[in-house]
Formats: sequence, structure tokens, C-alpha cells
Amino acid sequence: MTGLRTVTVALGERSYPVLVGPGARHELAAVVPAGAKRVAVVTQAGIPVTVDAGRPTTVVTVGDGEEHKSLSTIEVVCRAMARAGLTRGDVVVGLGGGLVTDVAGFAAASYHRGIAVVHVPTTLLGMVDAAIGGKTGVNLPEGKNLVGAFWQPAAVLCDTEVLATLPPREWACGVGEMAKYHFLTGDDLLALPLAERIARCVEIKAEVVAGDEREGGRRAILNYGHTLGHALEIAGHHDLRHGEAVAIGLVYAAHLARVLGRIDDERVAEHESVVRSYDLTAHLPAGYDHDELVTLMGRDKKAIDGLTFVLDGPAGVEPVSGVPEAAVRDALERMGRSR
Repeated sequence: MTGLRTVTVALGERSYPVLVGPGARHELAAVVPAGAKRVAVVTQAGIPVTVDAGRPTTVVTVGDGEEHKSLSTIEVVCRAMARAGLTRGDVVVGLGGGLVTDVAGFAAASYHRGIAVVHVPTTLLGMVDAAIGGKTGVNLPEGKNLVGAFWQPAAVLCDTEVLATLPPREWACGVGEMAKYHFLTGDDLLALPLAERIARCVEIKAEVVAGDEREGGRRAILNYGHTLGHALEIAGHHDLRHGEAVAIGLVYAAHLARVLGRIDDERVAEHESVVRSYDLTAHLPAGYDHDELVTLMGRDKKAIDGLTFVLDGPAGVEPVSGVPEAAVRDALERMGRSR
């Protein structure tokens, strides 16, 4: 189909295309692995589009909301695939937002110890982040994404037509991740048309993933803003969507970097300005218990050696371990005073 941008996630024999642009979902039958005879489409009620994989298809509908991003949902999906007779040579399609692609990817990684998956993200967040890079997983009550697998898709289809009906809060989820990419590259993504903006985000993530597929080092920079962001989501005292929480986390990370002497006040102000340019909140809402947030941040999956954050600094954004708890609390206080 003409008019589509193709970005390749370069992983040797496991490299795959990400197609971006209007109508990309109609390429599904062409990107499904040739040997697949059956397809399971994992989706949610209310997804505004359907897909045609050109093979006999079973639709598995999962619930909406973080409580459904769970091991029990993985069991539901895998049992549905078993009843439909899917074998190791068949394929799973994740049609929906980040919850759907995370669940579909983890189910695919687990079923028959791994079958192919193709993602068709229907949210901006899914297109610029969740569906790209092979990280799949579900939550436990103790934390987000604590159980999962690295399982790269066979292809990702980012159809910009489906974004026309995206609710404002879901749009905020995606632009929060776009703001993150601003600080990883310095690119002014807001200056680009939408399809090019999405493709540029995919290019940035693809380059990082190609160099560090299993998050052994540099890939951790993709979690910029996520340590506090995830803690805010788990604490749940406000109705914050993922991108909204990440945006607050970006500004918090800047304050923490300032406390540690890694950046100056001007760079902190730049973080606040960029986040606000995406019409996102740049302050910590009232009502959060700092003790609870510190505890939750200590459970972050990056926390191998004490409190660990991705922070800005003289060498750019990088993981920093062993951050003193006093500095973490100081930065939370600064965020509170910035309202």
C-alpha cells in the first residue's frame, strides 16, 4: 500500500517491519507468517476497527482496565487458543492499546513455548511505545509488569486512521511518551505531521532496542520518567493514565537530577516547559503519600542496586543506581512546591 512509512527493528534474523500510516491495518494478511493456518485476535470490546488476517480467526476479548492486565487474563487467552486448535505454527494478533498488546505478546510467548505475534495498536501510546520492542508482561498486586517475557513481534501495523476516534485521555497517554522521546534526542516532534511524528518515535525506539534488546544497559533509557510514573499509577489516588503519569515522572526525574547536581535549574525548567507544551501536567498532584511512593519506586524493575532511576546529566539520559533516599524525598518535596 502506498503512503506507508516502514521502519525496521533490526534484530538480525528476527528483524521485523513497523508500517506507519493510514490504512496500515489492511496489510495484516500480507505480514502474517506464511505457514500460519489459524489466527487468534486478542482485543477488547469497543475497539473501533476490525482486521482480516486471511485465515480462520478466533476473537478473544479481554477486559478493559489495569486489573485485567493479569496472569488470570493470560490463562483465559491461552485456553481460548487451545480450544480453537492453534498450534505452534499459528499466530496471535494484538488489536488494541498497550494492555492488549502486552497481554497478546505474553500469551504468544507462553503458548506452546512461543508462537508468532503481530501487533495492530489502536492507540497513540501503543504505536509509539507499547507495541514496539518485544517487551510483554502483566502486573502483580506488588507492582507493574513484574511478570512477562521478551517476545518480538513478526510485524507491527500502526494505522493512523484509527486515531481519529481516540478519546482525549488516551491521546494524553501517547503524547506523554512522545515528550519522553524529546529528551532522549532533542527532536522537536511537535513540528512534524502526525504520521512522521509516530514514525520518528518508532525509529528512536527501534535504534535503542536493536542495540540492547533485553534491557541489559542502554534500553533502560526508554523508561525515562517511568519510575515515579509507575508508582503514581499503582498508588492510584488520582485517575492518571500512563502517559500523564510518565509526564509527571519526567519532571520529577529532572528535579532529582538537579538535587544530585547532574543538571541545572534551566534544564529543569526545560522539562516543565516541554511537558506543558504537550498539554500535560508538570506538577505532582496533592494527596500522594511520599512514604508510599518511595516504597513503590524501590520495587521498580530497574532497582537492582538500591533506588535506581533514569536521569538526565552531562552525558545525556542514563540509568543511575544507588540514589540516596534523602535525595528522592527532596525531589518529591520540590515537586510538591512547584504547583
